[in-house]
Amino acid sequence: MTERVRLSTFVLNTPFYNPVLLARDVASTDQFIDGRMELGLGAGYVKAEFDTAGIPFPSGGSRVEQLEQTVTTLRRLFEDTEYQPRPAQPSGPPLLIGGWGDRLLRLAAAHADIIALTGGWANTTGDVLQLAGAAQTEERVAYVRGLLGDRADAVELNLMVQQVIPPAERTAVPDRFEPLPPDAERGSEEPPSVLSGTPADMAQQIKERRERYGFTYFTVMEYNMENFAPVIAALR
Repeated sequence: MTERVRLSTFVLNTPFYNPVLLARDVASTDQFIDGRMELGLGAGYVKAEFDTAGIPFPSGGSRVEQLEQTVTTLRRLFEDTEYQPRPAQPSGPPLLIGGWGDRLLRLAAAHADIIALTGGWANTTGDVLQLAGAAQTEERVAYVRGLLGDRADAVELNLMVQQVIPPAERTAVPDRFEPLPPDAERGSEEPPSVLSGTPADMAQQIKERRERYGFTYFTVMEYNMENFAPVIAALR
């Protein structure tokens, strides 16, 4: 039995869900795992995922509106003392909202307990992601902190780690990413969402991103899990 491990949905595409039914499922899950759930939501940006689900792919603005509707519905239901099933955590699980663009980050700043930066921006169909550099990431963090105002110290910042590259795979870039700039191969500063080198190198990079940008929560994509496993040991 675990006592500290939490369960997070990172992240649900809200256009796929009826908000009222989602609230029921979230509350029931939070009960089942003794209040250790964390709810991650996003607007959805990969058209292929919508196509697979047989759901129309709305405009970016419409998807953000659906996300806002879902968030406000969940908050309203969980704050209603008469609502059943009750989540184990008061007012429901902590809410994580992931994104990159201005409109989505404004929504996150207004409602989220955790704001996740995706580390870059996608093309219109979401099948190619351009990784953001250090200056672009700093601008996004500053934008979020400006929106948060007095809430800045209470909201946690998450960074989605898009690539974990050990030395033997240094030049390998998945097809869904724009190629790294040529300078990156000569040892200049990596995009913040990329970890590279030995496990000790990557552990140090995580610490540097915490100090430089204020990220205290990192999410590693499933296709990077094997490469990231030794980094966990290096961080301990």
